[in-house]
Amino acid sequence: MTNRIAFWLALILVAAIAVDVIVFGAEHLLFLARKFFALLDWVAFWR
Repeated sequence: MTNRIAFWLALILVAAIAVDVIVFGAEHLLFLARKFFALLDWVAFWR
């Protein structure tokens, strides 16, 4: 992956998150972040 592709992917991801927060609010992003950290703990346990 080149730097140019990584930059555009990051820009698209940030824009998508910003639109999502503006349209739907940030509550579900917080929920997903908590679930993701729980998944990381579970994966770390099995490592």
